[in-house]
Amino acid sequence: MSVTPPARTGEQRLSDGRVLGWAEWGPPDGTPVLFSPGAGTSRRLGFAAGAVAGEGVRLIALDRPGLGASSPAPGRTFADFAADVREFADRRGLGRPAMAGHSQGAPFALACAAAGVTGALAVVAGADEVAEPRFADALPPELRSLVDLSVREPDAAERVFADFGPDRLWDLVMRSSPACDLKVYQEPGFAAAYREALEEGFRQGAAGYARDTVLAMGHWGIDLSSVTVPVDVWYGAEDTGHSPDLGRGLAARIPGAVRHVVPGTGGAVLWTAAREILRTLTAHADRPA
Repeated sequence: MSVTPPARTGEQRLSDGRVLGWAEWGPPDGTPVLFSPGAGTSRRLGFAAGAVAGEGVRLIALDRPGLGASSPAPGRTFADFAADVREFADRRGLGRPAMAGHSQGAPFALACAAAGVTGALAVVAGADEVAEPRFADALPPELRSLVDLSVREPDAAERVFADFGPDRLWDLVMRSSPACDLKVYQEPGFAAAYREALEEGFRQGAAGYARDTVLAMGHWGIDLSSVTVPVDVWYGAEDTGHSPDLGRGLAARIPGAVRHVVPGTGGAVLWTAAREILRTLTAHADRPA
């Protein structure tokens, strides 16, 4: 469950002049695993820090555009992010790496899998496609109204989410998390790393987070039926926020996806079950699609 600072950080310049910020843990020649972090957090908050070296994994966390060290890209889409990751992987000689997406980072990772950018995928406490009609009566009224706004008037929704900052997002996570997750998040070392990642994530302002949130809350437009790589979907049994049905419907839409529900944890499953998630993902890493 440990978190440690990255072993290496840097920025990769893309063909259009923008840069993607990245951070790495584990051996530089290890099996590459890309990581799409949760809402508002930067590349600095990894997972499985105690396992990557022993498992021979090179974990590479990416800042999405407008967050952390990555250049803004106003109006970007999930497909745009997948194209950025494809170019990043090509320029760094990663081939088709495995990828993990956590919380709000999950649909971005799913977009990469649907585009054929990745060779295997772990969706961990993934933000579900809550704009789907099947969730209409399952969401709290406040969340339902934000989802509706993101679908009908995305520009207006972005203005709402642009009022967020690291402190407000931290408070939201602390208010909405079950006690089992708070034991993880409020552990002093973890809390310091989490707060640092939020501060870095918002260092350019809230526009990057706002765009991410509108994309995640709206209709994704990702053809999940086109995913041909191995996918594991992980949720903590106590997770009350990321998916109303703990990913049952999400997994059913992805061909061959395997759903795991881990008892005694919630959204913190990324860290409490880190080694199992990483081992399951890397077992697929060299399997052809």
